Amino acid sequence: MTEPLFPNPIAHRGLHDRASGIIENSASAFEAAIVAGFTIECDVQLSSDGVPVIFHDDDMKRLLGKDGAIADCAAAEITTTRLLDSAAGDCPQKFSTFLAQIAGRTLLQIELKHQRDPAGTQLLARAVAEALKSYDGPVTVESFDPHLLTAIRQFGFAGPRGIITYDYEPNEWDGHLTEEQRFTLRHLLHWHETQFDFISCDRNALQLPAINFWRALGKPVTGWTIRSQAEADAARPYADQIVFEGFSPKSA
Repeated sequence: MTEPLFPNPIAHRGLHDRASGIIENSASAFEAAIVAGFTIECDVQLSSDGVPVIFHDDDMKRLLGKDGAIADCAAAEITTTRLLDSAAGDCPQKFSTFLAQIAGRTLLQIELKHQRDPAGTQLLARAVAEALKSYDGPVTVESFDPHLLTAIRQFGFAGPRGIITYDYEPNEWDGHLTEEQRFTLRHLLHWHETQFDFISCDRNALQLPAINFWRALGKPVTGWTIRSQAEADAARPYADQIVFEGFSPKSA
């Protein structure tokens, strides 16, 4: 029997708990996930000086209490600014520092965040691919942006690559997309370019025809973001693994 791509539940941005001072995408959250036996999902952004850093948001306000965009800030400043409410005084890590921390101790699901322009897309893909060439451990890469999946393959990453998706109904963060782009993304019609190895899908879109089609053909599906055991149970018939936060799944 073939080993599943994602054998254990995936801790969304690490095993974080802000009320306890363990902040998302922090060294403390990643260490907690490893101790608990979970896979780690994390986010990678690009600093103004072209350094990949572990950070989710486009701007710094929510997590660092500073105005401005991550893309307009140098890595040295980002990685020496304390994450708000961090009990351990954690700061965002460079991607290379993060890889050194994990050191192959658990599987990684690394999300490459959408960049402002094609140049940023190429820079992020190249930098992450180069860092992973010397990393000795299980790793997967994913993105909402099909161009990032294509670029990181072109720069030499040969591991599993996944497309992140949802129903693409209009919302506050994707107003820039045309109807044609929504249709293409909703139905995963970029396959001829991306040739993704797995799908990471919003839990509310797991029954979309394209998800069912590719899963039936053997593409693993992870469902996000699961925030209770009830949501986990509801997703299980349609997903091969869950991406969770805010509770402990029944089993790892």
